Amino acid sequence: MKIAVYTIALNEEKNVDAFMNCLKNEADAVYVTDTGSSDGTVQALRDHGAHVQTAIIKPWRFDTPRNISLAFVPEDVDVVVCIDLDEVLTPGWRAAVESVWTSQTTRLRYQYAWSHNEDGSPGVTFWYDKIHKRKGYRWVKPVHEILQFYGEEEVQTFTNGFMLHHYPDQDKSRGSYLPLLELATQEEPGDDRSSHYLGREYMFYQRYDEAIAELKRHLALPTALWKAERAASMRYLARCYTGGGDHTEAKSWALRACAESPEDREPWYELALSTFKAPNPDWHMVLFACNQALTILERPATYICEPAAWGSEIYDLLALACWNTSNKQAAAAAGLQAVKLSPNDQRLIANLSFYQG
Repeated sequence: MKIAVYTIALNEEKNVDAFMNCLKNEADAVYVTDTGSSDGTVQALRDHGAHVQTAIIKPWRFDTPRNISLAFVPEDVDVVVCIDLDEVLTPGWRAAVESVWTSQTTRLRYQYAWSHNEDGSPGVTFWYDKIHKRKGYRWVKPVHEILQFYGEEEVQTFTNGFMLHHYPDQDKSRGSYLPLLELATQEEPGDDRSSHYLGREYMFYQRYDEAIAELKRHLALPTALWKAERAASMRYLARCYTGGGDHTEAKSWALRACAESPEDREPWYELALSTFKAPNPDWHMVLFACNQALTILERPATYICEPAAWGSEIYDLLALACWNTSNKQAAAAAGLQAVKLSPNDQRLIANLSFYQG
């Protein structure tokens, strides 16, 4: 079996060593399409043995260079691995791929650590699927691009034999995402996925009126059927209304999110948070929502996972609710758990000292 890696790059010099080292002795070849780096990315990649070409994409969109990069891979390659330069595969990944790949397999799904906790352990983790047959796939969508299968029959195989770890550069701008998401919804107005992402992006920019309109449009689309994503749009609506000062509507949308996907912790966390942020918090509701959230122990294996619902924040809210409903012992216990999860947070440490009296 011949396995090659392909990717796109732009000013990734500082990531080259880790990226290429995780591929050394495992990938048969690495093909990179550089989209105009001004640092030493291209030379660093070539020094490591990567095959590098340059393509300037105007106007910019992500699917075009990915398709160019895929076309750069020789046709005699059996399996291709698409990872970015800020991602690292765990050792032994090739053997794991070979152990599960069959003559019928067209795409492999594996665990992706999108974020990491303070101690370096995986945070938000979900199934990913960017390892695929050389032929039969193309990239689509201007941003948050996805692989589209155009062969005769797609056969997906799963493996827990390795992980892909993401170490994003927080200094890199995501300024292109909003106009590209607007373009995506113009190209495919009925695409529920792009609509959801666009509403979320407006929320990130605190453009609440536009976010509310787009998130409601997402919920009205006939293809918007995935409960977890629908609940996420409702959670974002709650956040937008909170940001705009309409706490009654915020609580209403948080409650709808809980009804839409009650088996997920995230909606209950959102209900606790939106209730807490009201001018006169209903502490019994905060307490109920936190306790309900903490009965859910299985983290979702999707990008919908909200780190705050699984970290110290939920225990911080629980401690505040316990204290304000006159249960000092429970407040101290919740405060202690919050500190265990975020041991360097001085506010949580001070709160715990207060609760313990």
